[in-house]
Amino acid sequence: MKLAERWFVWAGIVLLGAIALAGLIVAIYAAWLFHDLPDASELADYRPPTATRVYAVDGTLIGEFSDERRIYVPYEQIPLPVVQAFLAAEDRNFFQHGGIDVSGIGRAMFKNLFNVVSGRRLEGGSTITQQVAKNVLLTNESSLNRKLKEAILSSRLEATLTKEQILELYLNEIFLGYRSFGVASAAYNYFGKSLAQLTPDEAAFLASLPKGPNNYHPKRHPGAAKGRRDWVLGEMAQSGWLTPAQLIEARARPLKTQDAPRRAAYADADFFVEEARRRAISLFGREQVNGGGYYMRTTLDPELQSAARIALMHGLEQYDRRHGWRGAWGTTDFAPGWQAEALKKTLPAERRSWQAAAIESVAGNTVRVRTARDDRAGALIAADAAWANANRQLRRGDLIFVEPQNGQFALRQVPAVNGALVAIEPQTGRVLAMVGGYSYALSSFNRATQAWRQPGSAFKPIVYATALEGDYTPASIILDAPISFAGGANGGRWTPENYSREYYGPQSLRRGLELSRNVMTVRLAQAVGMDKIVAMSKRMGVADNMVPNLSVSLGAGETTPYRLTAAYAAFVNGGRRIDPYLIEMVQDRNGETIFRADGRTCRDCGRPFSGQESPRLAPRGEQVLDPITAYQMSSMLEGVVQRGTAASARGLGRYVGGKTGTTNEYRSAWFVGFSSDIVVGVFIGFDDNRSLGSGETGAGTPVPIFTEFMQTALKSRPARPFVRPRNAIFRTVNGIEEAFRPGTERQRPAAPTAPAAPVGPQNYYDVLRREEEAVAGPAPAAPPPPSAPPPERGPAEDLSGLY
Repeated sequence: MKLAERWFVWAGIVLLGAIALAGLIVAIYAAWLFHDLPDASELADYRPPTATRVYAVDGTLIGEFSDERRIYVPYEQIPLPVVQAFLAAEDRNFFQHGGIDVSGIGRAMFKNLFNVVSGRRLEGGSTITQQVAKNVLLTNESSLNRKLKEAILSSRLEATLTKEQILELYLNEIFLGYRSFGVASAAYNYFGKSLAQLTPDEAAFLASLPKGPNNYHPKRHPGAAKGRRDWVLGEMAQSGWLTPAQLIEARARPLKTQDAPRRAAYADADFFVEEARRRAISLFGREQVNGGGYYMRTTLDPELQSAARIALMHGLEQYDRRHGWRGAWGTTDFAPGWQAEALKKTLPAERRSWQAAAIESVAGNTVRVRTARDDRAGALIAADAAWANANRQLRRGDLIFVEPQNGQFALRQVPAVNGALVAIEPQTGRVLAMVGGYSYALSSFNRATQAWRQPGSAFKPIVYATALEGDYTPASIILDAPISFAGGANGGRWTPENYSREYYGPQSLRRGLELSRNVMTVRLAQAVGMDKIVAMSKRMGVADNMVPNLSVSLGAGETTPYRLTAAYAAFVNGGRRIDPYLIEMVQDRNGETIFRADGRTCRDCGRPFSGQESPRLAPRGEQVLDPITAYQMSSMLEGVVQRGTAASARGLGRYVGGKTGTTNEYRSAWFVGFSSDIVVGVFIGFDDNRSLGSGETGAGTPVPIFTEFMQTALKSRPARPFVRPRNAIFRTVNGIEEAFRPGTERQRPAAPTAPAAPVGPQNYYDVLRREEEAVAGPAPAAPPPPSAPPPERGPAEDLSGLY
């Protein structure tokens, strides 16, 4: 073989080897590059994390649970102008190409010549299909490897999914700023609208955002945002989706967006929504709650919730004002920038009209202030200045909160005290309203469900109900006279006392409860047995681990407003313990019901109607009291409002009952009240459990809060007579109709033993009137006499002489 031929053969071998080696390298590189490439077919069933949306009982949106704010919308429900706006901005040829747009890549390459010179991030010329591949299946890195993967996946996506399915994924997955994932969430967050309500210019603005939401932020960069929007409108017109007249009209509209994204327009239910979130997580887990796209209907009544927030905040502010001005929350020397520093102070979000301000001058009660937000100057209301100066002198440079009022400024102060209000439907357990503090923005601690405090005299109805379950009746006599026990503090004796420090001799159970007699309650608890009372409190849901000490009969145990309010429901609903709940029903993203609070079954509900009686459902809850006992308690507690320590609520009318509660050293104040259709618990106290101040009883702040709330509640749920048990015997005792268990109506009470100490003043009614006025204010005009029992029961027999 000649040398040339030999060289040619070796050259061929080397060339073939090089080609083989290159092929091997390419194969190895391709295997490495695509070994972890996701399966595009998985996207056929892909659903991105979607927000759980929370609704009130009337359909009002009250909250949203999510890591990514997204509202998933099927392609069929996305309006055509929204689709056209995104196609015009991102991928005009979407319905023509096979996943990769060669002309788009050419435009991107041309732009990248300038991007390389200027040091900017390279553009990829990606189609919508490529963006879906990147957003859903790949990372956001900018590299050749990722672009190759993106191209392969795009081809696979086009082969697996329809164009409409790809566009549906894109429009629901893409991030558009303002905490918005997907077009539906963005429409709500930017404009407070659904997709169907968007105008073409609003749809064009949303379509302008995928390239860089922060670059076109409508508040920080309004000019750039409107310019980009108008460019998208022009692209829509070029594609024939807008007429010239529509283009001119759309571009002429100003770009108006909401100041900030909000999870819900209704903003009075923060404590309720957060409690519902906790309970939902305990049912379904955090991942499902924050990304499962659930529809959650709650028990909240927005009208009552707003009334509860207003009443509690007003009551706390009234208490705070009684206890004086505590001083400025900061000071300034009016150096440049003082306004910005003042605006950093957190305001109660619920008090939107309040403003941070600084005092410019003080001359006695003539005080001039300047607001930090809008630099307005004006005079402080003289009465407010006098109120503040009486406690702590106002000075120039003091930073305060003010509220514009009739051309002047009212002085405002965030209360240091806190509280809670919870309203429950007694027949079902639905929580209609819940406010866990003065302001959720200042403290998210929910005092309705998380604050374990002593209920004081608000626990006494549990003692009386236990006695009525035994041999006692409302007319039974208990001695109100001094008593003491061994085992007091420091080895001494425990001697319970009445609020008035006076004693009144033999009294009926009704009168003892109406006027909250401590000594009578202790004597009754001793006779009934604390073991029975503690067992009753557990059965009714007040608390599970109370110690059977006599002091517990006066409310020395601990419970929460939520639990105590639920326990009172048994007095109204015929003696059944209900388990209160906030979540009525939950459906998954496919509309399947996965949770329903009412677990009762209706055997005949599915039968076709043929004239038969309507199906009957068993009442909810466990029977923990005899229905007669429950009625006796509701009647006696109505007497607390009509004649007792809650007489300041008498203006609400008949068929409203409740019980005040005040703990030792005035550390907590309570009132739990009710009508036939709603039970309301109000708690007031400092978070550090210090004293509220001398004389701050349950009648002082909680009862007015209850009264203000009930004025709204009774408009939609008018008070009506409490349901009378069928087998009860009714007799008139001392002018009041009492219910008796059969066989007890003529039982003569045992004569009380002689008091161990002088009973006190002989003029009982004078003492009674003084005490009522001390705890509840001057009593209003006497209520109308009780109505006679229904005719079918016959006239009530007057047994006043017997008792």
